[in-house]
Parts: sequence; C-alpha cells; structure tokens
Amino acid sequence: MKHINLLLPVVLLFLISCTSERIDQLPGITGTVVHYEDSPSEYVAPRNLDIWLPPSYDTEPHTRYPVVYMHDGQNLFNPETSFIGVDWGVDEAMTKLIAEGNTREAIVVGIWNTPRRYYEYLPQRPIREMVDRGFLDLEQQGLEMPESDDYLKYIVYELKPYIDANYRTLPGKHDTSIMGSSTGALISIYAVCEYPDVFGGAGCVSTHWPVGEGYVLQYLQHHIPAPGEHKFYFDYGTETLDSLYEPFQLKADVILREAGYMESVDWLTIKFEGHEHSERAWRERVHIPLEFLIGQ
Repeated sequence: MKHINLLLPVVLLFLISCTSERIDQLPGITGTVVHYEDSPSEYVAPRNLDIWLPPSYDTEPHTRYPVVYMHDGQNLFNPETSFIGVDWGVDEAMTKLIAEGNTREAIVVGIWNTPRRYYEYLPQRPIREMVDRGFLDLEQQGLEMPESDDYLKYIVYELKPYIDANYRTLPGKHDTSIMGSSTGALISIYAVCEYPDVFGGAGCVSTHWPVGEGYVLQYLQHHIPAPGEHKFYFDYGTETLDSLYEPFQLKADVILREAGYMESVDWLTIKFEGHEHSERAWRERVHIPLEFLIGQ
C-alpha cells in the first residue's frame, strides 16, 4: 500500500466518477446492496460493483467492519443477474451467519466480471516467467498474456482506497479477504501472494487448478506468505469440472502443510461429494469459507 499516495489523482478520479444506487429489499436480495455502474479505472475496463452492507451498518454509525472482496460480483446476490439464474446467496448466508453469532458483521464487495474475465483472473507472473524462459508460446497456443497484474492494481490502488474512504471499514490485512470460484479462486491465491500486506485471507472455491497443467501450484510453492498471518480456504466437488481438481488440490495441501500452515486454523480444505461446478453448488456451501475467513 506504500504507493497509494502516488496514485492520489487516480483515486480522486475514481471518487468523482463513481455513481451509486442503493437497493433495499428487492426480490431475491436480502438486506442492502449499493450498486455502482461502470466504476472507472486507469488499469482495466470499467465494471459494475455491488456492495452488501451488514445489518447494523445504518444503526451503529461508529462501528467499522471487515471487508471481503469477491469476484464475479453479478453472481453473488441477485438471481436476475447471475450466470445461471441462481446466485451464490452471499446476502442470505451472511445474514444467517451474523444472526447465529458465527461470524463478525462484514461488508462484501462484489466486483462484476467483464468479457476479459479469463485474462484478468489468470495469475500473470508465472505465465510471464514461462514465456520469458521459452517454455510457453502464447501465440502458438492462441492465447494472450494475462492482465491479472492490472486487475489487482485496480483492486489494491483504486477500489480498496475508495471503499475505505467511503465506507466504515477495518482496512488492515487481518480484516481484508478476497474470494472467488474457478479461475476466480486462482486470482484470489495470486492476490494474497502478490499483496500479502493487503489481503489476509483467500477463499478459493472450486479452484481451477488444471489450467496450464497446474502452473499455479509451482508459483504458490515459491511465493506463499509465511504462516500465521494469512488464511487459505479451499474446496472442490466431485462432479463436472470439479471432478478434475482432487489430484491438484492434494498437491496444494502438501505445499501449505510444508510451509507451516496449520490445518483447520489458518488453512482448510473440504471435499464435497456430489457437488458440481456451478453457482448452484457454491450457494450450498458459501457460508463455510465466509465463516472461516471472518468468523468470530
């Protein structure tokens, strides 16, 4: 975060350009969501944002809250905008967890994806290293260089400063998590490894390890932050795409164990029999990573 002051003009542009609409109790949405259209960036294409506010946000004006940044934001709260017409139910899950006392109240920032999703969510540094060393020819593969470094700059240097300036957040890394599914899980791993002083936890749901024959595993092995200061949550199902993930996840578990991470304390992996690779399955279990990352 040491470079944020150098980006003050960019942050000010972000502040001036953002317009929001507060959505209360619409069908399919539990609680309050603040919706932003086309939030601007110097790094990536504009995109929409949905910000879910915890139940006490309006009634406890002196309370500050942890923040969870989540990818594929259109799929989190509203079935009308979700990819398959079924959303993750993050709003319902958070409301229930809070009511039962199983987690702290928190703000959830849903970052909508764009047509460049694949390239924004693929960890860039390991691919760039493979290209530089002659192990990968992107043009021959019909691919482009990922843009995830710029996507993370958008979150770290533009979006997070805006959220911290306009909402009552706890801005430190221990109160800042990042979470997503499939390649959204890969970019969450990458975010914690590239910005360990910004993000304290990653929620990695149905992590799409097979991309590039598991190239992110080698990156994780060499760049995982020291244990005790960060949390990693992983899960996977056994049907459709998720049926490919177990061999890779077992290797990831070894990496965390050998790095000194304590299972069920600062690292958790769960296998869900019969779960497929879809928002429908993630809705059934989203409460588990949320509780692990921001629980009491």
